[in-house]
Amino acid sequence: MTGDGSPAPAEREDEDAFDPIAFLEAAVQYPSHDGVGPMREYLRETLADRGLEARVDDGGNVLASRGVPAGEAETHVVLNTHIDTVSPHVPYERDDDAVEADGSAVVRGRGSCDAKGPLAALLSAFFAVEPTDGRVTLAVTPDEEVLSTGAYALVSGDESPTRDADAVIVGEPTDLDVCTAAKGRFQGTIHLTGANAHAAEPDTGTNAVAALESVLEAVRTVDERADGPPTHPQLGAATLTPTVVEGGEATNQVPADCSLTVDRRSVPPETADEFHEALTAHLRAAVPDDVGVEFRFTDRPTPFLEAWDTDPDARIVDVLADAAGGDVRPFTAATEASYFAADAPTVVFGPGVLADDEGAVAHAPREYVRVDAVREAARALEATLATLLE
Repeated sequence: MTGDGSPAPAEREDEDAFDPIAFLEAAVQYPSHDGVGPMREYLRETLADRGLEARVDDGGNVLASRGVPAGEAETHVVLNTHIDTVSPHVPYERDDDAVEADGSAVVRGRGSCDAKGPLAALLSAFFAVEPTDGRVTLAVTPDEEVLSTGAYALVSGDESPTRDADAVIVGEPTDLDVCTAAKGRFQGTIHLTGANAHAAEPDTGTNAVAALESVLEAVRTVDERADGPPTHPQLGAATLTPTVVEGGEATNQVPADCSLTVDRRSVPPETADEFHEALTAHLRAAVPDDVGVEFRFTDRPTPFLEAWDTDPDARIVDVLADAAGGDVRPFTAATEASYFAADAPTVVFGPGVLADDEGAVAHAPREYVRVDAVREAARALEATLATLLE
């Protein structure tokens, strides 16, 4: 760190080469949970150091491109990841003999695998290719961990880079596997309304908490529909999980209000609107007529991250899987790939793991990424871009 508390500049043995590990070691030292301004500026400076002009759009996304102008490219590939992290910040540490990496080197700290390690690999490939008839765009978002305001602005703008893309690669910790699908995540609350009464004479009121029994049964059976439960060949079945319950105001009063928050992990092709309609109808049929019932999604300024999938036989899948040598599988967490998959074949790929044999890695105090995995991801991405843009 420098005297003002900012990370020391990344050191490189060869000033003309980009070292993804040197970039990563500096990037992890920027706290990115309470704002991404300093990290975003470091990214812009890194691009400027290599003669590339980066702009920040109205959504806070960092955008840079190489190759022929948009609209003239034979092939256009978009590289995306995010620079925000979850709280709290975890300090950077380099360990060249890490137990979790079987004695290999790791970089520890918040963002090391989610997702500054993937960013370092994407940058390395972005700098390495020299498109002549194609185009590659780097699009780095600022708000993936909360509301995805950047990604939503990216796909909603008049000049969205994904709209004419032939492929999108989203950087996330996948252990170098190529992920072609992910479940969506919807959150909402079931509101029940009854009528207050003295607990000594419960029949004179309508107990909203007691009606929760019918609601929980409806949550368990909502996918037992005539047309069968939503399932996907890669992702399996959709799930609906009750998570938070609130109700009642006094211990001697029949409660007039109760609420239950639920978490939906959807699979293609289910949309948020379809799920809302199905759950509402099922609840109304299950809850007693004298109890009011309403399901409302949690308010947010951007659409939920819906389920998405890409054909496992798509060219981007074949090329990247061949280059990386990993498996082709689903991603286990919700991701902004949800926003991009409607525009172009989209995959999720990168170094690092969400969890290892000891437990959580991403979003955990022990977050780390293997140094050799970052370099291998960079090599695989460079080879993929070279093939797609040749």
